[in-house]
Amino acid sequence: MRGLHAAVQRRVSLRLAAWLRQRQGLDALPLTLAARRIYIVPTRAGLGLAALLLAMLLAGLNYQNGLALLLCFTLSGLLLVTMLHCHQRLQGLRLDSLTLQPAFAGQSVYPSAVLHLPADDDAADLQASLRGADPTVFAAHTVDARRAQLTLSAAVMQRGVWHLPALRLQTQAPFGLFRTWTWIHLPLHTLVYPAAVGTLALPAGRSGGTGDSASATAGADEWLGLRDHREADGLRQVDWKRWARGGSMQVRQFSGASGGVRELDLAQVPLPSLEARLSQLTAWLLQADALGESYLLRLPGLQLDAAQGPAHLQRCLAALAVHGLPADLGT
Repeated sequence: MRGLHAAVQRRVSLRLAAWLRQRQGLDALPLTLAARRIYIVPTRAGLGLAALLLAMLLAGLNYQNGLALLLCFTLSGLLLVTMLHCHQRLQGLRLDSLTLQPAFAGQSVYPSAVLHLPADDDAADLQASLRGADPTVFAAHTVDARRAQLTLSAAVMQRGVWHLPALRLQTQAPFGLFRTWTWIHLPLHTLVYPAAVGTLALPAGRSGGTGDSASATAGADEWLGLRDHREADGLRQVDWKRWARGGSMQVRQFSGASGGVRELDLAQVPLPSLEARLSQLTAWLLQADALGESYLLRLPGLQLDAAQGPAHLQRCLAALAVHGLPADLGT
Protein backbone atom coordinates (compact mmCIF):
# COMPACT_ATOMS: atom_id res chain seq x y z
CA MET A 1 0.00 0.00 0.00
CA ARG A 2 2.84 2.35 0.85
CA GLY A 3 4.54 1.59 -2.47
CA LEU A 4 1.33 2.35 -4.36
CA HIS A 5 0.96 5.65 -2.54
CA ALA A 6 4.56 6.60 -3.38
CA ALA A 7 4.05 5.68 -7.05
CA VAL A 8 0.86 7.76 -7.29
CA GLN A 9 2.54 10.68 -5.54
CA ARG A 10 5.49 10.51 -7.92
CA ARG A 11 3.20 10.36 -10.97
CA VAL A 12 1.24 13.39 -9.77
CA SER A 13 4.46 15.25 -9.02
CA LEU A 14 5.82 14.59 -12.52
CA ARG A 15 2.59 15.73 -14.17
CA LEU A 16 2.55 18.87 -12.05
CA ALA A 17 6.19 19.57 -12.88
CA ALA A 18 5.49 19.20 -16.60
CA TRP A 19 2.50 21.54 -16.35
CA LEU A 20 4.50 24.16 -14.46
CA ARG A 21 7.34 24.05 -16.99
CA GLN A 22 4.90 24.35 -19.90
CA ARG A 23 3.12 27.24 -18.18
CA GLN A 24 6.28 29.18 -17.30
CA GLY A 25 8.68 28.05 -20.01
CA LEU A 26 12.44 28.31 -19.68
CA ASP A 27 13.74 31.21 -17.64
CA ALA A 28 16.60 33.57 -18.44
CA LEU A 29 18.86 35.50 -16.11
CA PRO A 30 18.51 37.98 -14.54
CA LEU A 31 15.03 36.86 -13.42
CA THR A 32 12.64 38.90 -11.27
CA LEU A 33 9.87 36.88 -9.62
CA ALA A 34 6.41 38.12 -10.57
CA ALA A 35 3.24 37.47 -8.58
CA ARG A 36 1.69 35.14 -11.20
CA ARG A 37 4.43 32.53 -10.78
CA ILE A 38 4.36 32.45 -6.97
CA TYR A 39 2.12 29.82 -5.35
CA ILE A 40 0.83 29.75 -1.79
CA VAL A 41 -1.01 27.20 0.40
CA PRO A 42 -1.73 27.04 4.14
CA THR A 43 0.49 24.87 6.32
CA ARG A 44 -0.88 22.45 8.91
CA ALA A 45 -0.65 25.22 11.50
CA GLY A 46 -2.57 27.53 9.17
CA LEU A 47 -5.28 24.93 8.57
CA GLY A 48 -5.53 24.32 12.30
CA LEU A 49 -5.95 28.04 12.98
CA ALA A 50 -8.59 28.31 10.23
CA ALA A 51 -10.53 25.40 11.79
CA LEU A 52 -10.30 27.07 15.19
CA LEU A 53 -11.61 30.36 13.79
CA LEU A 54 -14.50 28.53 12.14
CA ALA A 55 -15.37 26.92 15.47
CA MET A 56 -15.20 30.32 17.18
CA LEU A 57 -17.49 31.79 14.53
CA LEU A 58 -20.10 29.05 14.97
CA ALA A 59 -19.93 29.29 18.76
CA GLY A 60 -20.22 33.07 18.71
CA LEU A 61 -23.23 32.96 16.40
CA ASN A 62 -24.85 30.19 18.39
CA TYR A 63 -24.47 31.94 21.74
CA GLN A 64 -24.72 35.47 20.30
CA ASN A 65 -21.44 36.38 21.95
CA GLY A 66 -20.22 39.66 20.50
CA LEU A 67 -16.76 39.47 22.06
CA ALA A 68 -16.16 36.00 20.59
CA LEU A 69 -17.23 37.25 17.16
CA LEU A 70 -14.99 40.33 17.49
CA LEU A 71 -12.00 38.15 18.36
CA CYS A 72 -12.81 35.76 15.52
CA PHE A 73 -13.01 38.53 12.91
CA THR A 74 -9.84 40.21 14.24
CA LEU A 75 -7.84 36.98 14.03
CA SER A 76 -9.28 36.28 10.59
CA GLY A 77 -8.07 39.68 9.40
CA LEU A 78 -4.61 39.00 10.82
CA LEU A 79 -4.61 35.64 9.05
CA LEU A 80 -5.35 37.30 5.70
CA VAL A 81 -2.65 39.92 6.29
CA THR A 82 -0.20 37.13 7.14
CA MET A 83 -1.06 35.39 3.86
CA LEU A 84 -0.41 38.61 1.93
CA HIS A 85 2.95 39.18 3.63
CA CYS A 86 4.01 35.58 3.06
CA HIS A 87 3.26 35.85 -0.66
CA GLN A 88 5.16 39.12 -0.92
CA ARG A 89 8.31 37.61 0.61
CA LEU A 90 9.18 36.19 -2.82
CA GLN A 91 7.57 38.79 -5.04
CA GLY A 92 10.19 41.12 -6.44
CA LEU A 93 13.12 38.88 -5.56
CA ARG A 94 15.66 38.82 -8.40
CA LEU A 95 17.98 36.00 -9.36
CA ASP A 96 21.00 37.74 -10.86
CA SER A 97 23.29 34.84 -11.71
CA LEU A 98 23.80 31.12 -11.25
CA THR A 99 27.07 29.34 -11.92
CA LEU A 100 27.95 25.65 -12.22
CA GLN A 101 31.39 24.11 -11.94
CA PRO A 102 32.36 20.66 -13.30
CA ALA A 103 32.62 17.78 -10.85
CA PHE A 104 33.84 14.21 -10.74
CA ALA A 105 31.46 11.25 -10.59
CA GLY A 106 30.72 10.23 -7.02
CA GLN A 107 31.10 13.77 -5.74
CA SER A 108 28.72 16.74 -5.70
CA VAL A 109 27.88 19.65 -7.96
CA TYR A 110 27.54 22.97 -6.15
CA PRO A 111 25.26 25.43 -7.98
CA SER A 112 25.94 28.94 -6.71
CA ALA A 113 23.39 31.74 -7.18
CA VAL A 114 23.36 35.44 -6.34
CA LEU A 115 20.00 36.88 -5.25
CA HIS A 116 18.96 40.52 -5.11
CA LEU A 117 16.55 40.95 -2.22
CA PRO A 118 13.60 43.35 -2.11
CA ALA A 119 13.84 46.22 0.36
CA ASP A 120 13.74 45.27 4.06
CA ASP A 121 13.77 41.54 3.31
CA ASP A 122 15.96 38.98 5.01
CA ALA A 123 17.35 35.88 3.30
CA ALA A 124 17.50 33.91 6.56
CA ASP A 125 13.90 32.68 6.30
CA LEU A 126 14.20 31.42 2.72
CA GLN A 127 14.57 27.77 1.76
CA ALA A 128 15.92 26.43 -1.49
CA SER A 129 16.21 23.01 -3.11
CA LEU A 130 16.57 21.29 -6.45
CA ARG A 131 13.71 19.18 -7.79
CA GLY A 132 13.75 15.74 -6.24
CA ALA A 133 15.59 16.84 -3.09
CA ASP A 134 14.37 17.94 0.31
CA PRO A 135 14.27 21.69 1.05
CA THR A 136 17.45 22.92 2.69
CA VAL A 137 17.79 25.83 5.05
CA PHE A 138 18.94 28.87 3.11
CA ALA A 139 22.34 29.56 4.66
CA ALA A 140 23.02 32.71 2.69
CA HIS A 141 26.36 34.45 2.57
CA THR A 142 25.49 38.15 2.49
CA VAL A 143 27.31 39.97 -0.28
CA ASP A 144 25.97 43.39 0.72
CA ALA A 145 22.81 44.89 2.19
CA ARG A 146 20.61 43.88 -0.75
CA ARG A 147 22.32 40.77 -2.13
CA ALA A 148 22.90 37.25 -0.84
CA GLN A 149 24.72 34.24 -2.22
CA LEU A 150 23.09 30.82 -2.23
CA THR A 151 25.03 27.57 -2.61
CA LEU A 152 23.27 24.22 -3.07
CA SER A 153 24.67 20.74 -3.53
CA ALA A 154 23.59 17.78 -5.64
CA ALA A 155 25.27 14.39 -5.69
CA VAL A 156 26.25 13.13 -9.14
CA MET A 157 27.02 9.45 -9.62
CA GLN A 158 27.45 9.12 -13.38
CA ARG A 159 29.72 10.92 -15.82
CA GLY A 160 28.32 12.95 -18.69
CA VAL A 161 26.37 16.18 -18.94
CA TRP A 162 24.49 17.18 -15.81
CA HIS A 163 21.50 19.43 -16.44
CA LEU A 164 20.38 21.71 -13.64
CA PRO A 165 17.01 20.53 -12.25
CA ALA A 166 14.28 23.03 -11.49
CA LEU A 167 15.19 25.26 -8.57
CA ARG A 168 12.58 25.84 -5.88
CA LEU A 169 12.58 28.86 -3.60
CA GLN A 170 10.11 28.85 -0.72
CA THR A 171 9.38 30.43 2.63
CA GLN A 172 6.91 30.10 5.51
CA ALA A 173 7.57 33.53 7.00
CA PRO A 174 6.41 35.39 8.91
CA PHE A 175 4.54 32.98 11.23
CA GLY A 176 4.62 29.59 9.52
CA LEU A 177 0.90 29.67 8.73
CA PHE A 178 1.36 29.67 4.94
CA ARG A 179 3.93 28.24 2.57
CA THR A 180 4.74 30.14 -0.60
CA TRP A 181 7.07 28.89 -3.30
CA THR A 182 8.14 29.24 -6.91
CA TRP A 183 9.94 27.08 -9.47
CA ILE A 184 12.78 28.39 -11.64
CA HIS A 185 13.73 26.51 -14.82
CA LEU A 186 17.16 27.50 -16.13
CA PRO A 187 18.75 25.84 -19.21
CA LEU A 188 22.13 25.37 -17.52
CA HIS A 189 24.40 22.34 -17.48
CA THR A 190 27.89 21.25 -16.55
CA LEU A 191 30.14 18.27 -17.14
CA VAL A 192 30.62 15.37 -14.76
CA TYR A 193 34.04 13.80 -15.26
CA PRO A 194 34.78 10.12 -14.61
CA ALA A 195 35.85 9.36 -11.06
CA ALA A 196 39.61 9.68 -10.63
CA VAL A 197 40.12 6.10 -9.49
CA GLY A 198 42.95 3.80 -10.50
CA THR A 199 46.04 2.08 -9.13
CA LEU A 200 48.02 1.51 -12.34
CA ALA A 201 51.33 3.32 -12.76
CA LEU A 202 51.51 6.33 -15.03
CA PRO A 203 52.77 5.23 -18.50
CA ALA A 204 56.36 6.08 -19.41
CA GLY A 205 57.06 9.22 -21.41
CA ARG A 206 57.66 8.91 -25.15
CA SER A 207 61.26 10.08 -24.79
CA GLY A 208 62.08 7.17 -22.55
CA GLY A 209 61.42 8.39 -18.99
CA THR A 210 60.40 5.77 -16.46
CA GLY A 211 57.16 7.49 -15.45
CA ASP A 212 56.39 4.98 -12.71
CA SER A 213 55.36 7.69 -10.28
CA ALA A 214 56.06 11.19 -9.18
CA SER A 215 58.96 9.96 -7.08
CA ALA A 216 60.59 8.29 -10.07
CA THR A 217 61.14 11.61 -11.77
CA ALA A 218 61.41 13.86 -8.76
CA GLY A 219 65.16 13.36 -8.43
CA ALA A 220 65.94 14.68 -11.91
CA ASP A 221 63.13 17.15 -12.47
CA GLU A 222 63.06 20.82 -11.54
CA TRP A 223 61.37 21.74 -8.25
CA LEU A 224 58.15 23.73 -8.80
CA GLY A 225 56.71 24.02 -5.29
CA LEU A 226 53.77 22.70 -3.28
CA ARG A 227 50.05 22.49 -3.96
CA ASP A 228 46.99 21.09 -2.18
CA HIS A 229 46.54 17.30 -2.13
CA ARG A 230 44.13 15.66 -4.60
CA GLU A 231 42.55 12.21 -4.51
CA ALA A 232 44.61 10.98 -7.46
CA ASP A 233 47.96 11.92 -5.92
CA GLY A 234 50.27 9.15 -4.74
CA LEU A 235 51.33 8.97 -1.10
CA ARG A 236 55.00 9.43 -2.02
CA GLN A 237 54.25 12.94 -3.32
CA VAL A 238 52.89 14.15 0.05
CA ASP A 239 55.05 16.51 2.07
CA TRP A 240 54.72 14.49 5.28
CA LYS A 241 57.01 16.74 7.32
CA ARG A 242 54.79 19.75 6.69
CA TRP A 243 51.68 17.71 7.51
CA ALA A 244 53.25 16.38 10.75
CA ARG A 245 53.90 19.95 11.88
CA GLY A 246 50.18 20.64 11.69
CA GLY A 247 50.05 22.10 8.20
CA SER A 248 47.60 21.18 5.46
CA MET A 249 48.24 18.09 3.35
CA GLN A 250 50.21 19.21 0.30
CA VAL A 251 52.19 17.47 -2.41
CA ARG A 252 55.49 18.28 -4.07
CA GLN A 253 55.48 19.38 -7.70
CA PHE A 254 58.28 18.88 -10.21
CA SER A 255 58.57 19.75 -13.86
CA GLY A 256 58.32 16.70 -16.08
CA ALA A 257 61.19 17.53 -18.38
CA SER A 258 62.87 14.18 -17.86
CA GLY A 259 59.76 12.14 -18.44
CA GLY A 260 59.00 13.18 -22.03
CA VAL A 261 55.50 13.27 -23.47
CA ARG A 262 53.04 10.92 -21.80
CA GLU A 263 50.83 8.96 -24.19
CA LEU A 264 47.51 8.20 -22.50
CA ASP A 265 45.63 5.78 -24.74
CA LEU A 266 42.27 4.28 -23.77
CA ALA A 267 43.01 1.15 -25.82
CA GLN A 268 46.19 0.52 -23.81
CA VAL A 269 44.56 0.55 -20.37
CA PRO A 270 44.47 -3.12 -19.20
CA LEU A 271 41.13 -3.02 -17.41
CA PRO A 272 37.94 -4.94 -18.30
CA SER A 273 35.22 -2.26 -18.32
CA LEU A 274 35.00 1.05 -20.15
CA GLU A 275 34.16 3.00 -16.99
CA ALA A 276 37.15 1.56 -15.14
CA ARG A 277 39.46 2.50 -18.02
CA LEU A 278 38.06 6.03 -18.16
CA SER A 279 38.51 6.39 -14.40
CA GLN A 280 42.11 5.24 -14.70
CA LEU A 281 42.73 7.72 -17.51
CA THR A 282 41.27 10.48 -15.35
CA ALA A 283 43.63 9.60 -12.52
CA TRP A 284 46.58 9.62 -14.95
CA LEU A 285 45.55 13.01 -16.32
CA LEU A 286 45.52 14.52 -12.83
CA GLN A 287 48.89 12.96 -12.01
CA ALA A 288 50.51 14.21 -15.23
CA ASP A 289 49.05 17.68 -14.67
CA ALA A 290 50.36 17.70 -11.09
CA LEU A 291 53.84 16.87 -12.41
CA GLY A 292 53.66 19.68 -14.97
CA GLU A 293 54.25 17.24 -17.82
CA SER A 294 53.12 17.28 -21.44
CA TYR A 295 50.70 14.50 -22.36
CA LEU A 296 48.43 13.49 -25.19
CA LEU A 297 45.10 11.71 -24.93
CA ARG A 298 44.00 9.13 -27.46
CA LEU A 299 40.40 7.87 -27.65
CA PRO A 300 38.65 5.96 -30.44
CA GLY A 301 38.06 8.55 -33.14
CA LEU A 302 39.71 11.37 -31.19
CA GLN A 303 43.24 12.44 -30.33
CA LEU A 304 44.19 15.51 -28.32
CA ASP A 305 47.79 16.43 -29.15
CA ALA A 306 50.44 16.79 -26.49
CA ALA A 307 50.20 19.89 -24.33
CA GLN A 308 50.07 20.87 -20.68
CA GLY A 309 48.34 23.30 -18.38
CA PRO A 310 44.80 23.79 -17.01
CA ALA A 311 43.18 24.40 -20.41
CA HIS A 312 44.56 21.16 -21.85
CA LEU A 313 43.50 19.27 -18.72
CA GLN A 314 39.94 20.58 -19.03
CA ARG A 315 39.75 19.56 -22.70
CA CYS A 316 40.94 16.05 -21.90
CA LEU A 317 38.56 15.64 -18.95
CA ALA A 318 35.66 16.91 -21.07
CA ALA A 319 36.48 14.33 -23.76
CA LEU A 320 36.45 11.54 -21.17
CA ALA A 321 33.18 12.80 -19.67
CA VAL A 322 31.18 12.39 -22.90
CA HIS A 323 33.07 9.50 -24.50
CA GLY A 324 30.79 6.72 -25.67
CA LEU A 325 27.58 8.44 -24.57
CA PRO A 326 24.59 8.85 -26.91
CA ALA A 327 24.36 12.21 -28.64
CA ASP A 328 21.40 13.33 -26.49
CA LEU A 329 23.36 12.60 -23.31
CA GLY A 330 26.71 13.93 -24.42
CA THR A 331 25.52 17.39 -25.37
